[in-house]
Amino acid sequence: MIDLEQLHDCYIKTSSKIVLLVVDGLGGLPHPDTGKSELETAHLPNLDAMARESACGLTIPVLPGVAPGSGPGHLALFGYDPLRYIIGRGALEALGIEVELRPGDVAARGNFCTVDGEGKLVDRRAGRIPTEFSAPLCHRLDTIELPGVQVDVFPVQDYRFVLRLRGEGLSEAITETDPQINGVPALTVKPIEAAGEKTANLVNDFVAQAGRLLAEEERGNMVLLRGWAQLPSLPPMRDIYRIDPAGIAAYPMYRGLATVANMRIVPTGKTFSDEVDTLHEEFANHDFFFIHYKPADAAGEDGDFGAKVKTLEDLDPLIPRIRELDPDVFMVAGDHSTPAIMAAHSWHPVPFMLHSKLTRGEGIPSFDERACGTGSIGTIPATQIMLLAMSHSGKLTKFGP
Repeated sequence: MIDLEQLHDCYIKTSSKIVLLVVDGLGGLPHPDTGKSELETAHLPNLDAMARESACGLTIPVLPGVAPGSGPGHLALFGYDPLRYIIGRGALEALGIEVELRPGDVAARGNFCTVDGEGKLVDRRAGRIPTEFSAPLCHRLDTIELPGVQVDVFPVQDYRFVLRLRGEGLSEAITETDPQINGVPALTVKPIEAAGEKTANLVNDFVAQAGRLLAEEERGNMVLLRGWAQLPSLPPMRDIYRIDPAGIAAYPMYRGLATVANMRIVPTGKTFSDEVDTLHEEFANHDFFFIHYKPADAAGEDGDFGAKVKTLEDLDPLIPRIRELDPDVFMVAGDHSTPAIMAAHSWHPVPFMLHSKLTRGEGIPSFDERACGTGSIGTIPATQIMLLAMSHSGKLTKFGP
């Protein structure tokens, strides 16, 4: 991995425009009945046409064989080494909904979940209950009191919430309660190091009180907590690359990721169509845009192959609306693969394409795993796509004499 500062003097400020579209959970695997992945199955005339005019390849988000979370997957695409810049999901969720994090605060991403009479998980996402159902549950949890700390619970979206603890001597060095599978009880929180013992005891008290407060609920009758994190600090993208970056994301966590990279967060609506509208409105104001598409990942995590195919087909008609802006560089990437047949994030390389005035096409017939695997970019670390974007947009000059 290159150090972010190594090429600092090679970056130059220009008026050229870069758009990075991240399709969450983009990659997949062949369905056993057809031998085709979700991308190969979907009818994607616009993405396929773009692939025929682009440089294509595959990206590895972290390391071969390592299945990343969305945090490291996105940070890699922004050029940060995900093994060096480790950020807990709790901080990202909190920042994404503009919750204040002070030094010493600890935040977690929470899920409402469903447990049976024995306390075993039936549904880790409580049937993806909508925000209007979960928000009152958050207000109920916000009444919990713990000795010596301030407890705040904030609704995020659907079944997710943020828990923030504020007080002296708190630590992010504790384990999570989410076992990642159904059919077993939630886990007891334990300290990872001695400094985490106080926080672990407080969180176990919170979970016990939450269980009592939610016991009569049909679906959201318990909580899962993960991604413990304190306030992160990353070198800003604007300083590293000498760009003026903007983040456009309907979903809070991805606004949080853009925030820690020091992008300007542009308010937008709830759909990807809204995000594209916002991109049009803001296109003159920045030279780098991160825009995010979530539905493919959700369908993949649900193990619904057909639904993931549909989410990709729903995305495709909006590609021309981005291309009509004529950005100097337009990249389509994924933070990780989420194959529906695995119903989880996976370690498989992710399709990637870059279009610019310097790409004329290289015989790639379609935008999918197999076709992109034959492209000129090859299989590269996801951290390197920013270098390609900078060079194709004229923002990266010669290295060395």
